[in-house]
Amino acid sequence: MKMTEPKRLYQSVAAQILALIRQGELPVGERLPPERELAQRLGVSRPSLREALVALEIGGQIEIRMSSGVYVLDGGARDEGVMGALGDSPSELMQARAAIEGSVVVLATAHMTAATLERLRRTIERMRRLANAGKSPIEADRQFHMLIAECAGNLVLSRFVAELFDSRHDPLAVAIRGHAESAQTWTAAADEHERILKALQSGDPIAAQTMMRAHLSASEERWISGVLKSADG
Repeated sequence: MKMTEPKRLYQSVAAQILALIRQGELPVGERLPPERELAQRLGVSRPSLREALVALEIGGQIEIRMSSGVYVLDGGARDEGVMGALGDSPSELMQARAAIEGSVVVLATAHMTAATLERLRRTIERMRRLANAGKSPIEADRQFHMLIAECAGNLVLSRFVAELFDSRHDPLAVAIRGHAESAQTWTAAADEHERILKALQSGDPIAAQTMMRAHLSASEERWISGVLKSADG
């Protein structure tokens, strides 16, 4: 018997919002209630609500207007199925990355070489140059994390790190990045990479782990808070 894929939390939250739209409790053309109020009404966390709102925006059911709010669209498709292809929860993915890469960087600390440290430094410099030029440094970001994973010396862990990082290209993650990423957020990420590099240079695995987890937690917060700024105006 074919197993049914479990429904992701943001899909369930989006389905609740769609039900309110169908019932007329959230009228077409009207602005949705403020995020805190809507989260309390639905009994969900604010990060899950934000992901649900972006999923509905992709599906054409709502529009998130910068510095204005979230509005129900007229004639938007009311099909929940489109959300099945949007990918995993970006929040959950970032939490998974923190768990895995927090362990990977401990292993990498013991095998770090001067050549790898120099390559890591160059990826940070490239991130800054691209951010200052108004371009996305995502490939330099990926290289930084993959260099550390490769230094850990475990091909399975390297594959996990690559797969989780590349989830940033899933439709939901891309849409959230569109709301959240800017030269300022990329500069903050480069600063956090600097702190990870310093811990690696010192050969301190606990400091490296702390800095890696702090970086990925901050990245998650930047993504989700970026949606909040758009949604709440």
